[in-house]
Amino acid sequence: MKTIQSILIATALSACVFPMQAQAQEQAKDTTVNRTVVVEQEYAPDINDATKINVVPQVTPPTVSKKAVEYDARMVPAAQIPATTMQAYTGQEIQPKAAPGYVRLGYGNYGNLDAQANYLFNLSSRDRLNLNFGMDGMNGSLDLPGENGEWDAFYYRTRAAIDYLHAFNKVDLNVAGRFGLSNFNLLPALPGNKQKFTSGDFHVGVRSTDEEMPFRFSAETNLMLYQRQHDLPYDDLQETLIRTKAEVTGDISDGQSISVALAMDNVLYQHTDFENYTSLDMNPYYLLQNDDWTLRLGAHVDLAFGFGKTFRAAPDVYAQYNFADSYLLYVQAKGGKQQNDFRRLETICPYGQLASQADATYEQLNAALGFKASPVTGLWMNIYGGYQNLKNDLVQGFGDDALLLYGQNTSNVYFGAEVSYSYKDIFAIAASGTYRNWDTKKDETNPYAEAALLFKPALEADLHVDIRPVSPFLLKLGYQHIARQEVEGQTIDAVSNLYAGLEYKLFKGISIYARANNLLNQKYQYYLEYPAEGINFVGGVSFCF
Repeated sequence: MKTIQSILIATALSACVFPMQAQAQEQAKDTTVNRTVVVEQEYAPDINDATKINVVPQVTPPTVSKKAVEYDARMVPAAQIPATTMQAYTGQEIQPKAAPGYVRLGYGNYGNLDAQANYLFNLSSRDRLNLNFGMDGMNGSLDLPGENGEWDAFYYRTRAAIDYLHAFNKVDLNVAGRFGLSNFNLLPALPGNKQKFTSGDFHVGVRSTDEEMPFRFSAETNLMLYQRQHDLPYDDLQETLIRTKAEVTGDISDGQSISVALAMDNVLYQHTDFENYTSLDMNPYYLLQNDDWTLRLGAHVDLAFGFGKTFRAAPDVYAQYNFADSYLLYVQAKGGKQQNDFRRLETICPYGQLASQADATYEQLNAALGFKASPVTGLWMNIYGGYQNLKNDLVQGFGDDALLLYGQNTSNVYFGAEVSYSYKDIFAIAASGTYRNWDTKKDETNPYAEAALLFKPALEADLHVDIRPVSPFLLKLGYQHIARQEVEGQTIDAVSNLYAGLEYKLFKGISIYARANNLLNQKYQYYLEYPAEGINFVGGVSFCF
């Protein structure tokens, strides 16, 4: 009986336990996100006075303490490929605009005057108007060369200009007007003793600005008036010059182009001893530019009608090879016309007067071989040498009554070097020097042929240093040396100019400045027989607004 009861109890327990085990085996494995809770017995307690449990905790006033910022640098798997990240915020870079207005006013010994003013009107995004005015000069007593006494010299030069630019979609239009006045006196021994140059220009030009155009072009015309008031033996010489220039460039392929440049001068005089003439310069050239090579192959063809040599030609060739980073080797063979209009005569020597109408100076050849390098950041150098041949080169020589400008065929062999180095905005130095050995053919018809080389520069050297020890202060130091060509044992004293300058920024837009020249008080001449000032300085204030 007991055996039968044991069997029945075991069978009943097996019937209850087996389904529970089967259910547990069939249930899926729990995960962190999906967990199954098996309720063995319903539990529903009754809590009396449940509201008494929700007691508001005591509020503690917050305290702020400085803590080091800790960034979460843990790797987080991307939810998608490619992963999207929040872009960093970058502000728009805007270059600070320069002040549109500038005024400088200074005065010094020898009556030195320095006045400059400029203002740029940005009328719109397409229109710009610029006004410029400048006046400089001196009025003082200078020691004449030798024992010739003193000279009460004065020289004042005034310049004014207005320039307007309008930018169309693909072309810029430029209209400008300029005025110039130079008023000075000659050496006391010369007749007349005074001179005045007056000039006025009107300019209109257009230039393409779209690099995608099949042809790029520029064109301009200039009406240029000039008057020399007291030339001897001439008086009130007036020159009217219409100068027209144009250039067209077309691309052959990337880095290759062909251009044709034209320049024409129509010159009119109101004097019977001067002939009207027209000159034409044609300059076609091929240009190649890539990472290693810069190559220009062209020529100048010059024609003259009415006065001057009818036909002239000169090469226009330049080749540059970049054989390593920042190392360049170049060779050139250039030339061309330098028109001797009244404006160029003033730049060559304002005191010089014309013995007769001057034909153009023609650079028949200027051949050179050079090497440029920048081995370290901030350092740049250029070493070169070559040969130059000039036809009708204007030189200075004394006649019976005046310092004359006349033409002479000259040539020279030259060697030179240029070096510059800059360190941030604290220090900068630049040095250059060129040696020339001049030669000219003896001409029995020209008594000044030998003396023509006396005032030619045999050695030109310049050293310039800028030092900025503190931000508002800038110190400038330099030395200029020009040694003249020796002819048959005769030489003219060399230019030896030690100069210095300083600038100090007082406030934003307000600075004071000072410049001094010939600190060694040397006696030299920039123009034949015309002495330069001794120790001279000018100082003043400048404003940017």
